Amino acid sequence: MFSYRHAFHAGNHADVLKHTVLIATLQHLTQKDTALSVIDTHAGAGLYRLDGDYANTSGEATEGVQRLLDTPFDQLAPALQDYLQVLASFNQGNKLRVYPGSPFISHSLLRPQDKMHLFELHPTDSRTLAGNIAQLDPGKRILIAQEDGFTGVKKLLPPPSRRGLVLCDPSYEIKTDYLRVADMVQDALARFATGTYAVWYPIIARQDAHDLPRRLKTLATKAGKGWLHATLTVKSSKMQSAALSATEDEPSKRPGLPASGMFLINPPYTVKDKLKTALPQMVKLLGQDKHAAFTLESGQ
Repeated sequence: MFSYRHAFHAGNHADVLKHTVLIATLQHLTQKDTALSVIDTHAGAGLYRLDGDYANTSGEATEGVQRLLDTPFDQLAPALQDYLQVLASFNQGNKLRVYPGSPFISHSLLRPQDKMHLFELHPTDSRTLAGNIAQLDPGKRILIAQEDGFTGVKKLLPPPSRRGLVLCDPSYEIKTDYLRVADMVQDALARFATGTYAVWYPIIARQDAHDLPRRLKTLATKAGKGWLHATLTVKSSKMQSAALSATEDEPSKRPGLPASGMFLINPPYTVKDKLKTALPQMVKLLGQDKHAAFTLESGQ
């Protein structure tokens, strides 16, 4: 149950997509003075060393964020510039040694009146997360729970300020995660209809992965809420079946994730325009074969 470790994948193309969208979303939501609550249902360890054994074994950051860093900054789309500037704030000099996960990216954009609630069930990552967060001296602004985020989020909705962002990006290592994501979003919308919900998911050769965005569209439509769906494909998925049979002990044999998506409900209206220029550049810079592509659609 606890074999997945994001340290192998930090800074890969999926992180580029997820965190570019997260930053664009938070930049808009923090424009209002009212306090914002950010809930991260699967927070991970928070910080990852790109010069450590895990990252060096997989080399996924080389095919991901490093390609953006190798591009002249002024040639990047504004959303990608914002992404790299956030990463730079966690590093000294021009070399990217530390990759911030979603909790630290969110924290860097939040204000004194805002709060974060972080859930992480993996025992090792939860302890590491607590240690990393302690460096921030966050006081009561950040609460960490070694708990199942799918159920833990229920007690936090709606937040006192009635303004919130819920980020849900489980590993999907367990097949039932796909259904649990949809169930969580359905329950959350009933509790807090005006919240913004951001769901990351892998696009792999599994029917559940293709059904999830359709389920989320249906939930948003039935609730009368707007939605935004962005996907990034960097290569063919023909080798994905081999990836599904690999183990953590043999990460070098994994062909890597071919594509992923971000689905937002109640998205800030500014995010779509930012992605219109950022996604084509992601395809150009991160694409690994002729199958590289993106999609961007919205509704309501």
